[in-house]
Amino acid sequence: MAGSSNSAPVSSIHTSSETGRLLPSATKCNSKEIDLDVSLPSPYSKSYLFELVITDKTHYRRFLYISLTLAFVVLALGLVPHFLPQNNRHHGHSKNLTLALNQAITFFDAQKSGSYPSNSPISFRGSSGLQDGNSSNIHADLVGGFYDSGNNIKFTFPAAYTITLLSWSVVEYHRKYADIGELEHIKDVIKWGSDYLLKVFVPPTAKSDPSFLYSQASLVGSAGNDTKNPVPNDINCWQRPEDMRYKRPVSVCNETASDLAGEIVAALSAASIVFKQENEYSQRLIKKAEQIYEITAKEDRIHRAITYTTIDACGGEARKFYGSSGYKDELVWAATWLFFATGNHTFLDYATTNFAAAADDETTTDKGIFYWNNKLAANAVLFTRLRFFRDLGFPYEKALGLSTNMTDQLMCSYLSKQNFNRTPGGLILLSPGTGGPLQFAATASFLSKLYNDYLTLLRRSSWNCTNDGFSLEMLQSFSTSQINYILGDNPRKMSYMVGFGDHYPTHVHHRSASIPWDGQYHSCAEGDRWLHSQDRNPNILLGAMVAGPDQFDDFSDEREKTWFTEPSIAGNAGLVAALIAHHDPPRSSASNGPNLGLDIVGIFEKVHLDS
Repeated sequence: MAGSSNSAPVSSIHTSSETGRLLPSATKCNSKEIDLDVSLPSPYSKSYLFELVITDKTHYRRFLYISLTLAFVVLALGLVPHFLPQNNRHHGHSKNLTLALNQAITFFDAQKSGSYPSNSPISFRGSSGLQDGNSSNIHADLVGGFYDSGNNIKFTFPAAYTITLLSWSVVEYHRKYADIGELEHIKDVIKWGSDYLLKVFVPPTAKSDPSFLYSQASLVGSAGNDTKNPVPNDINCWQRPEDMRYKRPVSVCNETASDLAGEIVAALSAASIVFKQENEYSQRLIKKAEQIYEITAKEDRIHRAITYTTIDACGGEARKFYGSSGYKDELVWAATWLFFATGNHTFLDYATTNFAAAADDETTTDKGIFYWNNKLAANAVLFTRLRFFRDLGFPYEKALGLSTNMTDQLMCSYLSKQNFNRTPGGLILLSPGTGGPLQFAATASFLSKLYNDYLTLLRRSSWNCTNDGFSLEMLQSFSTSQINYILGDNPRKMSYMVGFGDHYPTHVHHRSASIPWDGQYHSCAEGDRWLHSQDRNPNILLGAMVAGPDQFDDFSDEREKTWFTEPSIAGNAGLVAALIAHHDPPRSSASNGPNLGLDIVGIFEKVHLDS
């Protein structure tokens, strides 16, 4: 089960060179040309003179012809690959990223709750959770959404993060998605999630009434905590979601759960940009986002993180798995995405004014990590994007300059082993104190490749850090190495994405994948047999990225070891974002600059200097 994380600290913020200035290369020696003319002694003590006598000129000519022919063939074989079209050669990938993307997105089809679509590519799933919301404590329509991981719980907080991140990847790289035929697929996944998020907020019916969020998990589902008299629930019952018969309570928060509200606002706002061509739906998303934001962030409101709220029911059992460490980053994140979605500078004012406070509030263990609990690094990248390509000037210079410095330092931290350790096989360990290192490596890969693309469009070849620097080649190499590690370039030669390659986990911690789809009802007791079975999962959970190896590259493919084998929607969202960022761009491009498949202006459609 996913949970909190810790990481090594990132170096302090520094001052970088101004935007328009070309910066030196990352290496300190390549500014000088060194001409070495050195005669080295022969390693051999003697030389020999071989006298060759040609006795048959015909055989000799034949020998020359054959030798020259063989030399030509060898040379041709070496050159041919350089002229043949290769989908991934530009980025140094030997992987089929189109296939990997299709599979990684397909994982979300396996996680869908509600009325299951008949055209789904997943054959071992059906309708489930059709009574969600009709619990003893509330009566609401909470059908739909995604199951979080290998259990049958729907956690709203990480689900909202998932939709935000997937939407961001589409906003940036929709041309790539369209080129490989995956745009409608990923939009279907996003809409499945955004439709559900539209349901989880209940506005007040009168000014004196409170508003409600069906919690940080709409904990639609329960982990239970009575060990003496256990009642079947989503944790202790190993059962397919289609077979659930036990109660699924819902936890409820009010508007002071600012982190939960902020992430929902960000998700709805980012999704509204994805669906901007569907004006009615896009406006519906924006309207709901603005409603939540207005109630949550209005003046004199007492903000609380879900973890520390005084409302006992808020977050409920979800806090054991997704305990938020603060709310300021989510509110800045929400305002940033609302600004892009609406062009309303009021939201940018809030985001830039509070960005420094959010940075001060960031925990030491979260510095440099982009995941469901910390959005600050990603927000810095978004602000840097704004500064690079649509600089709005006063009064935003200070906050946007701070974000650029933070982004540069973030990239330097990825490349410097002084900040984050790596496994012997090269996987960056952003949160070594917890399991699931792949989810953090995936988002680091996404952010570094995205920033690499930004700098490429600006025609920068290198950038400065506090004590060193980095080149685009170094950044590209790092981001590619993390994706390649996940897909099989690791000491175990194992793909950590199920179904990709010849060797991948076969005992994934996942109820639907581990129980046969045989048309029979399986009770909790029957499910335990499959939980403890040594057999492979009867169903392949295509595209699921498991939690991953330990710090020594060791991995145990055992169903009960969740810290190795459990996937999550939040983790897979980072994987999808990283894969599309690394995929080759479309062959044709209308852009006059480098063809990166990146839509640099689409996010600014509603942003105007005179707003």
